[in-house]
Amino acid sequence: MNGAQHILEAFHRHNIHTVFGYPGGCIMPLYDALVDDVGVEHVLCRHEQACALAADGYARASGEIGVCIATSGPGATNLITGVANAYMDSIPMLVITGQVPSGLIGTDAFQETDILGMTLGIVKHSYLVDDAEALPAITEEAITLAQSGRPGPVWIDIPKDIQLTEIKAPAATTCAQPDPLCPEISDALAMLYSAKRPLLYSGGGVSLARAEESFRAFANTSALPGVVTLKGIGNPGKNHPHSLGMLGMHGSRAANKAVDECDLLLVIGARLDDRATGKLDGFAPNARMIHIDADAAEINKLRPADLALRGDLNRILPAFTEALKEKPLAIAHWQKQCTTWHTTSGFQAADNEEALAPITGPAFIRQLSRITPDDTVIACDVGQHQMWVAQHYEFDHPRHHLTSGGLGTMGFGLPAAIGAQFANRRGTVINVTGDGSFMMNAQELATIRRYNLPLKLIILDNQCLGMVRQQQELFYNNRESHINLDDNPDFVAMARAFDIPALHIERTDQIRRGIETILAYDGPMLLHVAISREENVWPIVKPGASNREMIDENRRTTTSKEHVA
Repeated sequence: MNGAQHILEAFHRHNIHTVFGYPGGCIMPLYDALVDDVGVEHVLCRHEQACALAADGYARASGEIGVCIATSGPGATNLITGVANAYMDSIPMLVITGQVPSGLIGTDAFQETDILGMTLGIVKHSYLVDDAEALPAITEEAITLAQSGRPGPVWIDIPKDIQLTEIKAPAATTCAQPDPLCPEISDALAMLYSAKRPLLYSGGGVSLARAEESFRAFANTSALPGVVTLKGIGNPGKNHPHSLGMLGMHGSRAANKAVDECDLLLVIGARLDDRATGKLDGFAPNARMIHIDADAAEINKLRPADLALRGDLNRILPAFTEALKEKPLAIAHWQKQCTTWHTTSGFQAADNEEALAPITGPAFIRQLSRITPDDTVIACDVGQHQMWVAQHYEFDHPRHHLTSGGLGTMGFGLPAAIGAQFANRRGTVINVTGDGSFMMNAQELATIRRYNLPLKLIILDNQCLGMVRQQQELFYNNRESHINLDDNPDFVAMARAFDIPALHIERTDQIRRGIETILAYDGPMLLHVAISREENVWPIVKPGASNREMIDENRRTTTSKEHVA
């Protein structure tokens, strides 16, 4: 086999059946090998950035590795935003790019870029293959590395001549991974039992570890009040009685209040991101902290842990669960207090279905949540609509909520939804986007039509960059600067130009019919939803401020003391 065929052989060995790519000169040997291959479906996106974001969405929805392929030069550089997005959110991804022939490297050859140097900060590891015989072992190592420990993207840059070289080395064998050890938890249990107001704080690491069942068993047995990060939404399930929802900049007052008042914070699979914690010296000021994570680099990075447990959540959490079955926590008063906060200070929204009123984002998302099946996958873009989904959609599983957390990538949602649809061709997948984000990767409407994906698209259109406008209004004296999008195209006509049916709605009484229509349609369909330009996401914490200083819809800063009063 030549180098390209060895790559496809590795795909088969690791049960990689779907890849997203865009061909070009220096990756052409791999595309030639695909002609004779059976078992690997190549999805041709219309932009390399979308290839990377689709691979990201595929990985998030399936739990498997995502794969994207591009050529050298602009093909490789166009992947970078999508790869950085995966890196920030710890998504397992294999990135394969062609490079100019070995003899031309360093000569400024046509479409040559130093992709190894350019990507070192956004990957777990990056390879420039300089020996054909090493390619099988490199491919095996890259696939394993991307999925082991804390997952992330791994990049292999392969000169064209190496893809064509006949390789004598045997195909690599799959590396066996050692069983992880469970650290001693007795000290952590002692801290839990001594706490009067313990709080569970979970993030995206639960899903990355495939520890959803272990987490839920622990959450149910412990009955701890819990908060989640943006990427942890769905961890406790849809109807967990002690879940307070998302914390942070756009979290609920109840969640932020519980963090402020707790005396022990049990952090599981979360990295204490600034959008979750706000100003660090005001975050959980009365609490000791236990930090459980797979990555040693996250422990003590932003806030020193009083106790750290590093390891596999599927080993650690069952140990806690069994101990708590024998001796339950006595925290009834704290549970009751958190429930009261959640009832009075959870996310609020008026959602009268019959009113002939303009549509609001929260009201629309609440109805969407009620109407869609529990296993629906929602892929969001970035902006106000992203926060309304996080606040008002009830997710039953973290893999049903695909969102760009760390990088905040506009244009993520549509290709990510395409990736999720390929992960489950018959599942219900919806891209909830804004007019600004949609235009970032609108060319992927062609991909939806090419593969006749039953994907549903919902555009919440306020004819501006809503989140930027909101912050300019609140924190820059309402001095609007380059956020106006009132020259958007006719999105309904645009969808129809790609042979995708579309509807427009603008009143509250049209919401249910619009949602039910797109869900019932056997194929792709777009719903264009007009909302007010002036609508904001509430509550909000000013960037750099403490989470206890939340601003409400009356532009009033509600401090913790005011909240209690």
